[in-house]
Amino acid sequence: MNPPMAPLGWLGIIRLGLVQAALGSVVVLITSTLNRVMVVEYALPAVLPGVLVALHYAVQIIRPRFGYGSDRGGRCTPWIVGGMGALSIGGILCALATVGMSSHPLPALILAVLAYALVGMGVGAAGTSLLVLLAKRVDDRRRAAAATIMWVLMIAGFAITSTTVGRFLDPYAPERLIRAIATAAAIAFAVAFGAVLRVERTAAPSIAAKESKANFSFKTALRRVWSEPQARGFTLFVFTSMLAYSAQELLLEPFAGLVYGYTLGESTQLSGLWHSAVLIGLVTVGIACSGARRWGSLRAWTIGGCVASAFALLGLACAGIMAPHWPLRMSVVALGLSNGVFAVAAIGSMMELAHRGKAGSAGVRMGLWGAAQAIAFALGGVVGTLIVDSIRYFFGSPVAAFAVVFCTEAWLFFLAAGFAAQLNSVGKLQVSATATVDAA
Repeated sequence: MNPPMAPLGWLGIIRLGLVQAALGSVVVLITSTLNRVMVVEYALPAVLPGVLVALHYAVQIIRPRFGYGSDRGGRCTPWIVGGMGALSIGGILCALATVGMSSHPLPALILAVLAYALVGMGVGAAGTSLLVLLAKRVDDRRRAAAATIMWVLMIAGFAITSTTVGRFLDPYAPERLIRAIATAAAIAFAVAFGAVLRVERTAAPSIAAKESKANFSFKTALRRVWSEPQARGFTLFVFTSMLAYSAQELLLEPFAGLVYGYTLGESTQLSGLWHSAVLIGLVTVGIACSGARRWGSLRAWTIGGCVASAFALLGLACAGIMAPHWPLRMSVVALGLSNGVFAVAAIGSMMELAHRGKAGSAGVRMGLWGAAQAIAFALGGVVGTLIVDSIRYFFGSPVAAFAVVFCTEAWLFFLAAGFAAQLNSVGKLQVSATATVDAA
C-alpha cells in the first residue's frame, strides 16, 4: 500500500485555485457576454438566454455521477482535465450558436441547447472533482483559507476575463466574438491543465476506492450516501442557502433602480459595493479559521453568516418601505459581508464533511451537494424574478414585490442556519454508527 500523499502547501492550494479561476473565466463569458449579445445585438427575447443558462445549471444534477467516477478510479485529475476540455469546447460552440441565431435560427438553437448542456457537464465534472481533490489534500487548519483562495481567484477569473475580452469585442463583429471566446477558452484549458499537473501523483487506487469499484454500483453508492443523516442535512442546507443567495443577486440592482431611483451607473456601483463587501467577508473567515489558533469553528461561522444574511435581507425589505430615508448602502454592505462569511464557511464545511461517513464516497457526497447548489441557482433567479413580476403586475407596487421576495429569502437563510446547527451532533452520531457497522 502506498503511503498517503502529504497535505498541499500554500503553493499547491493556489495552483488548484487557478483551476477555479479558469472555470469561472469561461462560464462568465457564456452567462454574461453571450447573454448580452443575444438580447442587445440580435434583439432576441431575454427569456432565451435565461432558459439556456438555467439549462446549464439543470444538467449539473448529474454531478453525483461524476463524483462516483472519481471515487471508483481513486484519482480526480482526469475528471478535472476532461471537464475543462468539455467546458472549453462547449464555450466555443455556444459562441458559434449565438452568432448563427441571426441567419439560421433553428439549427443555431439546437446547437445552443447541446452546447449549454455540454458546458453544464464540463462544469459539473471539473468542479466536483476539484473540490474532492481539495478535500483530500488540504489540512484541516487550512480549509477555510483554501476556500477563501478558491473564491477570490474565481472572482479574479471573472474580472480579468471580462475586462480583457471586452477590449477585443468593440466594435462588435461575429468573427471577433468567436475568436475572443475561443482564445479565452483555450487559455483557460491550458492554465487548468498546467495547474493540476503532478499535484495528484499517479498512484494505486486506495483500498476504499477498490472496494467501491468492486462492490457498489452508482445507484447503491448514491443510496448509501443519502442514508447518512449528515449528508442529507448538508444537502438541505446547501439547497436552501443557495436558493436565497441566487435570488438576491439578480434583484439588487433592479430594486435600487425601481424603488430608490438609482441610475444605471449608480446601481452598478451599488452592485460593486456588494461584491467588495463579499470579498471582505471571505477574507475575514479565511484568516479567522486558519492556523493553529482559530477564532470559532466553520460551523459557527456558517450559522452566523446565514443569520446575519437573513437580518440584512429583512433590512432591505424595510429599506423599500422607508425609501428614500433608509441607509441603503449600509444595508448592502451588511448583506455583502454576511454573504461572504456564510459562503466561505460553507465551502470549508463542505470540504470537511466530504470524508465523513462511509469510506470511498467523498466524490458522491460532493457531487450531491454540487447538484443541490446547481438546482438552487437554476430556480433562484427564475422564481425570484417571477414573484417580483407577478406582484408588480397584479398590485402595481414594486415595494411590496421586493419586500415579499426579500422576506422569503430571509426565511430561507434562517432555515439554512437551522440545518447547519444540526450538522455537528448528527455528524458525531453518524461517525459512531459507521464505525460500529464497519467493526461488525
